[in-house]
Amino acid sequence: MKKLALNDEILLTIDKPARYIGNEVNIVKKDPEGKVRVAFAFPDVYEIGMSHIGMQILCHMFNQREDTYCERVFSPWPDLHKIMKEQKIPLFALETQDPIRDFDFLLVTLQYEMAYTNILQLLELSQIPFRSADRKEQDPIVVGGGPCTYNPEPIADFFDIIYIGEGETVYDELLDLYKSHRESGRYDRKEFLHEAAKIPGLYVPSLYEVTYQEDGTIASFTPVYDDIPRTIQRQVVSDMSTAVYPDRPLVPYIKITQDRVVLEIQRGCIRGCRFCQAGMIYRPLRERDLEFLKEKAYQMLSSTGHEEISLSSLSSSDYSGLEELLNYLIDNFKEKHVNISLPSLRIDNFSLDIMGKVQDIKKSSLTFAPEAGSQRLRDVINKGLTEEDILHGAGLAFDGGWQKVKLYFMLGQPTETLEDMQAIGQLAEKIAERYYEIPKDQRNGKCQITVSTSFFVPKPFTPFQWFPMCTKEDFLNRAHVVSESIGSQLNRKSIKYNWHEADVTVIEGILARGDRRLSDVLVKVYEKGGIFAAWSDFYDDSMWQDAFSECGIDPNFYTVRERDENEIFPWDFIDAGVTKQFLWREWQRALAGEVTPNCRQKCSGCGAMKYKGGVCCENKN
Repeated sequence: MKKLALNDEILLTIDKPARYIGNEVNIVKKDPEGKVRVAFAFPDVYEIGMSHIGMQILCHMFNQREDTYCERVFSPWPDLHKIMKEQKIPLFALETQDPIRDFDFLLVTLQYEMAYTNILQLLELSQIPFRSADRKEQDPIVVGGGPCTYNPEPIADFFDIIYIGEGETVYDELLDLYKSHRESGRYDRKEFLHEAAKIPGLYVPSLYEVTYQEDGTIASFTPVYDDIPRTIQRQVVSDMSTAVYPDRPLVPYIKITQDRVVLEIQRGCIRGCRFCQAGMIYRPLRERDLEFLKEKAYQMLSSTGHEEISLSSLSSSDYSGLEELLNYLIDNFKEKHVNISLPSLRIDNFSLDIMGKVQDIKKSSLTFAPEAGSQRLRDVINKGLTEEDILHGAGLAFDGGWQKVKLYFMLGQPTETLEDMQAIGQLAEKIAERYYEIPKDQRNGKCQITVSTSFFVPKPFTPFQWFPMCTKEDFLNRAHVVSESIGSQLNRKSIKYNWHEADVTVIEGILARGDRRLSDVLVKVYEKGGIFAAWSDFYDDSMWQDAFSECGIDPNFYTVRERDENEIFPWDFIDAGVTKQFLWREWQRALAGEVTPNCRQKCSGCGAMKYKGGVCCENKN
């Protein structure tokens, strides 16, 4: 390995120096000479970024190309950030320890809005200008991708290209275009970006102009050239079983957030929960072939030595081969004491047999997400769960030997009433009562129910994108109602209550539905020291409020304001599959409390059939 970018004196003074030295198990080593150099950045700390399966998939994909070398970079923790700024140490990639400014591309994955100021940290420490308009010929091409690109406008000025869709699709075309421009000997940054804008799914913000009405809403959004598309088409992987997937994941030397093998069993969701952006933008549901998953599970567990495998998807219970896959994993890895993690299970679709088999390996708490306490509100959000389903599923879990249950809810959803909030405590009580119906000598200790509430953010490409958010004060009042409801229950000692930070949620809501005018706010917050805003230890609401004031921005414009049916949204130039007409229909059905069947029960005409794959083809006949 080359000499480290940080000397021993620095490494000995910072927290967890292993974050910055690379050389992990299964690391890819190449000679960078003559290759297209790609730095894949996760704008958060190493432990978070290394837990993200999307990063491992795309790094593996890039490194399969002989002409490309993809390396990783993460946000330096505040202690190292300070040292790097003071000593003018350029940000570097883990594999070669070379400065990011020397790379051809800097790819930044955008997983959550509160990491936006860390994008500016990455750029400043890399000595790359914040804004695309200020970059020179020798600067890397800065590309953004991930779920937050479904409204990229608050950060559009910071990116040369924004990739709309699933990363396995058109990156090869982009890299080939770049190579041809470089090899021609006449590379011109602006000309390259103009040509890149013609590749499906690639949005070049500098080539689009936005105008605004007097009331602040968008008047028009138009391309500056006639030969680039007015609408950016989301790119979709049609066959998940032929798509690239790592077989030798990196194994860090320090503990990371998700320290396990992650096996993505399917992409998309059939359920149609109206609050869920992922359930809309990843349509249609596409399953990976069972034999493919068995092979990948064996390869990844064998090559890493991990003792846990997580079956990842938006709704694991809906994978058609789940039972067979679980039986395979149990039969082949039980003696090696490999734990199987099943996130995103629906409480109405739970098998006592499967639960018992998994529990034989390792007992842990079970997590369910009713999202709302009352049946009325669950129908509004199209959760598709009845109270009977919830209690029956919890009963199966308790009968199977579990006594710890985590329940997730959201506060501030459309039409929510006092009774809906109080129903959260009442539902937790009914679940506790179901546990204590088990004879005392057959119980597995005391019942432990943890109720967690987050505060609702209306996201783009959901039926609730028209809905006004609550204020910080209103959110906290709602949490107080739930706390009182839980405190009044008979089994309150068995129920613990947590809630999310309200001020952070408001900022998230502003950034989720914001426009290009917010880029100045983000720069101001960063200049005030606002990095790692997703971490409560570092979040400072006063920085944000001061930045809004200094930029002349009214935060309420983006949050508490109700949207008109015909308003042009900042993200309307993206075709994500689901149509705006479908989302409006679902918004009206929500207000009427009408449930929409899931995709396997009946096609709702959302628009995703245009991709000609997955569950849409299952229901064709």
